[in-house]
Amino acid sequence: MLAILALLSGGCENDIERINMLTDDSETPTVQGTNIKVIYSDSAKVKVQILAPTYQQFPDVERPCMEFPEGMEVYFYDDSLKLESEITADYTIYYLEEHLWHATGNVVARRYDNGDALYTEELFWNEDEKRIYSDTYTKVHNEDNVLYGSRGFRSNQDLSNWQLIGSSGTIIVEDEQ
Repeated sequence: MLAILALLSGGCENDIERINMLTDDSETPTVQGTNIKVIYSDSAKVKVQILAPTYQQFPDVERPCMEFPEGMEVYFYDDSLKLESEITADYTIYYLEEHLWHATGNVVARRYDNGDALYTEELFWNEDEKRIYSDTYTKVHNEDNVLYGSRGFRSNQDLSNWQLIGSSGTIIVEDEQ
């Protein structure tokens, strides 16, 4: 009889541990949403607009974050609300404490005034520094050229000043007569 009681109490202990593991909230999003639209403004002027099909927030994990598992679109505006540039990606995660965005999968960044378009598989956006960068292969199309950065790029967030790292490409130069 004592052996049966010991087996039953041991079984209950394992079940409680298993239940506690299954009900751990740290890996469960506290906020979820669909068709998200976020607007960042400064002095009542829209600066950034973010659109995403889905959203999850994980504030209780080791590195608190917001996740956009189906990707997102980010639009940057100037002071007169004119669209300056955009960034799109298949997946994005935002680290709350670091103010750092990490976009992956078919990342495209475009600047509208000159038509520059940047293509890469990974992009970081540091909100505090207003910089975007990558350490992965990057391709830039502009009006006349296609350039490559084998080790990534660095730029300000509106793509008005970018630099390829490990660059190569063909540049068209017109002859002077």
